[in-house]
Parts: sequence; C-alpha cells; structure tokens
Amino acid sequence: MADCNVVVLISGSGSNLQALIDSIGKDGNPARIAAVISNRADAYGLERAKQAGIATLVLDHKQFDGREAFDAALVEAIDGFDPQLVVLAGFMRILTGGFVRHYEGRLLNIHPSLLPKYKGLHTHQRALEAGDSEHGCSVHFVTEELDGGPLVVQAVVPVESGDTPESLAQRVHSQEHHIYPLAMRWFAEGRLKLGATGAQLDGTALPATGHLIRT
Repeated sequence: MADCNVVVLISGSGSNLQALIDSIGKDGNPARIAAVISNRADAYGLERAKQAGIATLVLDHKQFDGREAFDAALVEAIDGFDPQLVVLAGFMRILTGGFVRHYEGRLLNIHPSLLPKYKGLHTHQRALEAGDSEHGCSVHFVTEELDGGPLVVQAVVPVESGDTPESLAQRVHSQEHHIYPLAMRWFAEGRLKLGATGAQLDGTALPATGHLIRT
C-alpha cells in the first residue's frame, strides 16, 4: 500500500501530534507525516516533529493582512508537501470557507466533547456544569460549520463524582491520543471517506455519532 502523505497543523504543545507520530510505522500503517506547520514559532509541537525527523514550517498569522491572506499562504505551504490528508491537532485558528473547501474530504479535526454537544471552548467545564454523566472527544471531517462536520469516531468517558475540569480533561486527552491515530490510519488505508451523506467506513455510512468507543 502506498504511503499516505499527511500534513499536521498545530499551535501548541502537540500532545495529539505526538500520539500521531508514535502510531506511524506500526503494523504496516501507511500514514506518513510529511510536515508539521504551526502559526506560532514557540509551539513545542515543532520540537516534537524535529525530534522525529519531520519537516517543520512556521507561518505567523500576525504577519498577514487578515484571515484570507493567511489561509491562502497556508494552502500554498501545505500543498508544497503534496498531502492526501490534513490533520488539525490543536490548531487555534478559525479557518476560512475557501480553505475548508480546498481540502474538502481530506481535512480532519479533533474536539474535546461528544459533538454536537459543546462546540467551541471550555467543553469540560460545560459538561460538568450541565451534570452530564458522560463526556468524551470526537474526530470529525471539517466543514464550514465550526465543529460541525460529519463525525468519524467518538470516545465516551464516564464523568466521575468529584471530577474537576482538569481531571476530566486528563481522561479525555488520553482517549484523544487513541482515536486520532485510529482515524488517521483508517483514512490512510482508504477505509475512511467523506461521502455525499456523511462519513463512510469500509463503504458503509457511519451513524450520526460516528464510530463509538466506550471506555
């Protein structure tokens, strides 16, 4: 099976990036991270990539005159690595519609909630305030609706009495590090696709929740 070139976009420490890096080369995984691109020069994830021998690039959004100009430069930079898949791993930028359409069907994101619940920020706090018994994380295809694209896989984490946003976040993060490499591998193997009606795995439409994993 031919390698699947992946470009990963980050803004911070890159713990999900590390999980993706660690999954590469195992059991015939055809995913290959061609480059890691950050909008912040101080993102520790760049160091993780360098230690793994992966090409890195910094594109500072503050150097551009607005979102459209930055995204146009970002598309040019990404396409220079000829990726089949672009993965958002803590990339803290709202992407323009033009960017999202350019990578339609090959752009994945991970979000720390059981979407469609708690789009946006402070998801762990919001789950606790709502008294939810379950929380988790979701991998989804990116569309122009923020955190609203078709779901690929979700990991469900029970909320425990006495949980704080920090303790809950820690357990959710550990599941992120499991399901994001899984989704990347499915895509690299040609098993995961975005069809006309949503995400498909092995030619079968996934349910609205995506593939559910309970912990």
